[in-house]
Amino acid sequence: MDAIREKLSEIEKEYDAINEQLVSEEVLSNPKELTRLSKQQAKLTASVEAWHTLQTLDSRIEQAEEMLKENDPELKEMAEQELEECNPEREALLEHIQKLLIPKDPDDDHDVIMEIRGGAGGDEGNIFAGDLYRMYTKYAEAQGWKVQILEASPSEAGGFSQIIFSIKGTDVYGALKFESGAHRVQRVPKTEAQGRIHTSTATVLCQPEAEETDIEIDEKDLTIETHRASGAGGQHINKTDSAVRIVHIPTGITVNCQEGRSQIENRETAMRLIRARVYEELKRQQEEKEGAIRRQKIGTGDRSEKIRTYNYPQNRVTDHRIGLTITQLDRIMEGKLDDVIAGLQEAEEKKKLEGSQQ
Repeated sequence: MDAIREKLSEIEKEYDAINEQLVSEEVLSNPKELTRLSKQQAKLTASVEAWHTLQTLDSRIEQAEEMLKENDPELKEMAEQELEECNPEREALLEHIQKLLIPKDPDDDHDVIMEIRGGAGGDEGNIFAGDLYRMYTKYAEAQGWKVQILEASPSEAGGFSQIIFSIKGTDVYGALKFESGAHRVQRVPKTEAQGRIHTSTATVLCQPEAEETDIEIDEKDLTIETHRASGAGGQHINKTDSAVRIVHIPTGITVNCQEGRSQIENRETAMRLIRARVYEELKRQQEEKEGAIRRQKIGTGDRSEKIRTYNYPQNRVTDHRIGLTITQLDRIMEGKLDDVIAGLQEAEEKKKLEGSQQ
């Protein structure tokens, strides 16, 4: 346990150093740096508070153990009572501290950009993509988060062939980062006259929305083009060159936005998407180099990975990564995702704890 105390002492020094920086004129005159350091400090607060509590308990236990050496029966009794109270408290605190010291995903407190696409199953895949979008918006509403559609391609049969939306709130990515992958649905399609169960899929991509402090994209690395929007999209479509395509040359990442009412709006949306995708790609490359971080993840986040099955006839949802099955699919589709998300977060925490102890 000496290693834990040493680590907490280092965290306290880092916390104090940030405190000093936060009151310096240089930082106070730089809003971006002030925001970055404030967030960094906030992440350390719980560990520093736990360290102070542990130091107090250590001191009380040390004093009580000294009192036990005295010949005075009353002092011995007081010491025994103190130890009976403090020792279990310290054990519980050390367990809590171990969890606090598990490496945190720095993106957990970020907003997200989600993209859902209809996959295998044609119309039914698109309809299911619409069902998933509704599920996530219901969950977001329950958390008090704000949802904004950035791009949408509705399907004639219902749902979407593709929909991109942002969710803003507190610790959004920490809750939804496990949703990337292929979602499989088993049900009787509305269009199926014979009543046979079909299997269809929709894919989900959940990325942290990168802030300007997270990544700086050089304008020289971008190719920005405007063009006339195509397809169904309201009165503005095909009348002006309002659609915007941006290519990030070093990574080859391309986004195309045309749903906004103006070129300015589409450019802003395209920049948000480019920033998020480039940030995610650079992070992925770094993780590939480090290796260990990716092994600690619950799944890879790839679109091709089948992560969950939604079985309507049996009212059952199964998350294949952690072997979790819940026979309340109707509630899940209404956005009651708490049990699924909690299960995934616990599994990730366990993996990280095992990794840190090796």
